[in-house]
Amino acid sequence: MDESAQPDLIEMRPDVIALQVKSFELLKLGPGDRFLDDVDRGNEQALGQLIRAQIRTIGVDTDPAVVTSALAFDPNAPLNVAPADRLPLKDGTLDGYRTSPHFPLISDLRATLVEARRVLRPGGRIVLVGPDYGFFLMDSDDHDLTDVIGLGLESRLTFPRAARSYRNVLLDVGFSGAQVDVHTEVITDYQRLSGQLKTAAEAAVTKSLITRGEANSWLTEQVERGHRDRFFAVLPTLLVAASR
Repeated sequence: MDESAQPDLIEMRPDVIALQVKSFELLKLGPGDRFLDDVDRGNEQALGQLIRAQIRTIGVDTDPAVVTSALAFDPNAPLNVAPADRLPLKDGTLDGYRTSPHFPLISDLRATLVEARRVLRPGGRIVLVGPDYGFFLMDSDDHDLTDVIGLGLESRLTFPRAARSYRNVLLDVGFSGAQVDVHTEVITDYQRLSGQLKTAAEAAVTKSLITRGEANSWLTEQVERGHRDRFFAVLPTLLVAASR
């Protein structure tokens, strides 16, 4: 699936910065530690902050264009174009490993985490960050219809509920001490999600889950809610930390 279909709910907003801070706290990194992070949308600034904190940060992405964009923040940063399940690193060379909120796009979670465990030293920390769209909530006059349109939203994603599996897969591949934190994002600005809601409604119509008339009526209601400051949505993001 084209990553552009992923709802872009992650930006450099105060709540997202708080999410990043929490993930770094769970990693327990210090100056001189070696750390691997996704190079992803909205994540380049976090990479720059870590580098300035004297944490030896390595960035990885499969897309050369994303790596090139990230280099604008630090031209000397060690960034790599590589798949997550075949990292250009020796065994046990990292102290920390963190993923971005777009991690659910990874197709082979188990292979990726086996590789993460390989490159982490004993006692090294990993933090997986990802939203679970199965728990995406919205207020509406018709909650049943909203739930169905939510399925349309999920149909546009690669693995919309992957985050709920993070803890168990980490344990399965040999990590220990897994802990789970939940960061809840409350969205009251309709414009933030207007494009994604239209895409979700269209997907539900395409899959014959709802009629065109139901989609139009529901979208009209959400627009009106936005005008009246009554738009309300909630998206939980899971942070799952464990040790090598």
